[in-house]
Amino acid sequence: MTRGLNLEYKINDITDSEREVEVTFPYDEVKKDLETEVQKQTKNIQMPGFRKGKVPMHMLKKMYGDALEYEASEKVANAKFWEIAKDKSLNPIGQPQLVDIKFNPAENLFFKVRFEILPELEVTNYKEIEIELPELIVKDEEVNHEVEHIIKANSSSEDAEVVGDDKNYLLNIEVNRVDENGNPVEGSKPETIDVDLSNERVNSEIINNAAGKKAGDTFSFTFEDEHTHKDGDKEEKHVEHFHYNARINSIKKINLPELNEELIKKVTKDKLSTEEELRDGIKKDIQSYYDQRIDEMLRNKLLQQIVENNDFIPPQTMVKNILEDLIKQEEEKSKKSGYKKFNREEAAKRLEKSAELEVKWFLIKKAIEKKENISISDEDLMQLAKKDAEKTGLPEDKLINYYKTSNINEQLLDKKLFDFLKEQSKIKKVNPEQLLKKETEESK
Repeated sequence: MTRGLNLEYKINDITDSEREVEVTFPYDEVKKDLETEVQKQTKNIQMPGFRKGKVPMHMLKKMYGDALEYEASEKVANAKFWEIAKDKSLNPIGQPQLVDIKFNPAENLFFKVRFEILPELEVTNYKEIEIELPELIVKDEEVNHEVEHIIKANSSSEDAEVVGDDKNYLLNIEVNRVDENGNPVEGSKPETIDVDLSNERVNSEIINNAAGKKAGDTFSFTFEDEHTHKDGDKEEKHVEHFHYNARINSIKKINLPELNEELIKKVTKDKLSTEEELRDGIKKDIQSYYDQRIDEMLRNKLLQQIVENNDFIPPQTMVKNILEDLIKQEEEKSKKSGYKKFNREEAAKRLEKSAELEVKWFLIKKAIEKKENISISDEDLMQLAKKDAEKTGLPEDKLINYYKTSNINEQLLDKKLFDFLKEQSKIKKVNPEQLLKKETEESK
């Protein structure tokens, strides 16, 4: 219990982010404030024979008893809380709640106010965290696939009389579903579709059975659908076969261009000219994409582990604000996607954990930055301006002024913290398939 000249008060810790203050004021200390509040109330009271606000106090006392003072005591308690908060640097956030009040006329005023604060976190265990990440290395097949895509994207086509042995053909076919004996399935309707035989996802029976056919010819194929059904805790595999007859309406031959200097210059806008340069460039681009994905995985794993190591109850005021932002973002996406109904209650339940995690990480992040003296200096901004000036041709001083008026400081600080945490971590690269299997088993 802490005692002052005009009051006594005590602060109770409810959670990491919530406090409750108990306050007792001597009656003499709040008497004037109570009378002022009562006087404010009387200005709105009207009785027969008296003008509004001119009813004598003894008559009001007779009519309302102590009710006016009781009502005034709540307003005085709230006002006094804010005086205490300022004087004692309580730093409440959100809207404090008056949870208890005890008052009788001419006696002490006692009240409790519960409020939230930004917690002072003693962060630990954010260094030397062991993280397993997939070792993603570009394979030759991936580069080949991209080269084939470039060639295919620059191809041309012409009418053909017959489907040749290679897959470079476009077919327009009419398909009819039939039973296993070739009889039309009742209720099914013919459908006209375009089929690119060079597409690796095309049913192999279509490719094989269409070979050597001409426009007007027919062929058949079967589509196999394999799926699983859950029966209690067991998963049962089911396989269904769908049979079709197809009639070829038209045939086009795909003419693939040669991968020469002319084509390479065209697709790279004169940046590259040889196949070797093209393949190296593709490989670097894919590897850069993989590296970004790995960095995102590392960031998420570090965040989850550090929050778990420093878990606490965050201020619900902040959580509610973030949750509302997340709901609004999802509602806007829903509207843009054409959905007319949006269930805010369902979205709130689903997004609550994300909002809580976001607040926790924000406060933990700030605590680590403070503890490790991680900040953005003028030197950092100058180095960034120098790099950007070389790319954009803009003057460095203008770029620095722009940085200072934008939120780029927060982005730079976030990157600096991540680089620090990354450097302090113990990262182990493992086989992607083994890691996926391990994480799948752990999530069960």
